[in-house]
Amino acid sequence: MIRFKLKELIALKEREEGRRIGLQEIADATDIHRTTLSKLQNPNGYNTNTENLDKLCTYFGCELSDLAEHVTHATK
Repeated sequence: MIRFKLKELIALKEREEGRRIGLQEIADATDIHRTTLSKLQNPNGYNTNTENLDKLCTYFGCELSDLAEHVTHATK
């Protein structure tokens, strides 16, 4: 299963910038629908396309491995 680490990246960016960052701000900056971002935060996983992954990596200034990881079983 692929697990997205969007919550972690948001928290890191918030700490670095000293402000709260909402999903709507990310949606506006990346042109990814807010609902899609919300689904990416779901621990059960979500299928998305590579264009969205590219946009998120650009927004957060990170590598794909910072955004997603492969896990062999679901964690709670």
